[in-house]
Amino acid sequence: MNPKNTICLWYDHDALDAATFYAATFPDSTVGRVMRAPGDSPSSNQGDILTVEFTVLGIPCLGLNGGPAFRHSEAFSFQVATDDQAETDRYWNAIVGNGGEESACGWCRDKWGLSWQITPRALTDAIVDPDPAAAKRAFDAMMTMRKIDIAAIEAARKG
Repeated sequence: MNPKNTICLWYDHDALDAATFYAATFPDSTVGRVMRAPGDSPSSNQGDILTVEFTVLGIPCLGLNGGPAFRHSEAFSFQVATDDQAETDRYWNAIVGNGGEESACGWCRDKWGLSWQITPRALTDAIVDPDPAAAKRAFDAMMTMRKIDIAAIEAARKG
């Protein structure tokens, strides 16, 4: 991996675990080069895993084991567009069921604190419906959900 731009994600000490989980969960996701610290630092010892190159759904990332100084927040999230309820359920359940937690409106957080938006394309289509009343009904339905229920969104859109 030698992209011009890479997303760097700060982890306490478990970037390899996170990268391995992402690669096992999402298509077009891989774990690449693992770099070890050539010497001691405030957050690691010589030989500890310093960085992990990986991709998530084709997006190049670098996991940095920087210690506990910084935590993930919802200011950054991966938004994953899904094609149907089965795909939505699969990703949501993988993240939440692996020590993560639910949030609102299709958002969840993995066990490393990274935020994910599991967003069915049907939801996106519904909230940009050219009929403002249909879009509002779909939006209002979404606001009551944690994991997105496509059938409920489509029913709300239709009225």
